[in-house]
Amino acid sequence: MLVTSKEMLEKARREHYAVPAMNTQGGNYDIIWAICRAAEEMHSPAILAHYVATGAYSGDDWFVEVCKWCANKVSVPIAIHLDHGDSFDICMKSLKNGFTSLMIDGSTKPIEENARLTNEVIKVAKCFGVPVEAEIGELLRLDEAGVQMENKNVAEQVRQFLDLCQPDSLAIGIGNAHGYYKGEPDIKLEVLEEVRKFTDIPFVLHGCTGMREDIIKEAIKLGVAKINFGTEIRYKYVEHYEEALKTNHQGHSWKLSQLANDALTKDIKKIIRLAGSEGKA
Repeated sequence: MLVTSKEMLEKARREHYAVPAMNTQGGNYDIIWAICRAAEEMHSPAILAHYVATGAYSGDDWFVEVCKWCANKVSVPIAIHLDHGDSFDICMKSLKNGFTSLMIDGSTKPIEENARLTNEVIKVAKCFGVPVEAEIGELLRLDEAGVQMENKNVAEQVRQFLDLCQPDSLAIGIGNAHGYYKGEPDIKLEVLEEVRKFTDIPFVLHGCTGMREDIIKEAIKLGVAKINFGTEIRYKYVEHYEEALKTNHQGHSWKLSQLANDALTKDIKKIIRLAGSEGKA
């Protein structure tokens, strides 16, 4: 069933588990249905995440319609989430298209400007009952060599940000990054510990692909209520499709899709177990 992410994240924070949010590659039915299938079979809430860039091929509205159809085929809570929306206009377009969760990412801006942009989105989204995720402390992005810049986010910056705005959830840059890590990432869980002393806001952990499972589980204990997977999902899907091409598919694309969907559903179940959200729907 289609819901917003607000209640599912608040419940996850209180009960010390996380809701898995997975990037769906712009409306790919095989991926979206695999997420919904896995969530239904494991009685877990789930979030279907979408980058605007990945919707350029199929269309953002197409993504929402496929998500709605799949969400309404299952009984567990499913939210449709805009990931890393970087402007007011993008967030408003997503709200109009029917997203039930928004992220406004002003993390590259100074704190005051980030908070001002976040407040603009919150003001409108609140009228429609749609929750808003914000970000403070820019997430690192890895190049092909895995090179990353030092993360300088500290708890006091988070306090300053939250004094200026009150999003429904917050992604905090703690050394995490998008893409595959090369070597061991330096995840600064102590930042989450410090921030938790002055706020009960649900935290969001981006860049979970390749992160050590014990780190993710410890972050969940510290109040991370949403864990994001994108890179792993898309690579696993392509790998499964490549394997399907080696079967006697007789040129039927639906057979390829079904095999890839079945295999990816198993992968997503592993993520649900990691999140601790099994049986929490």
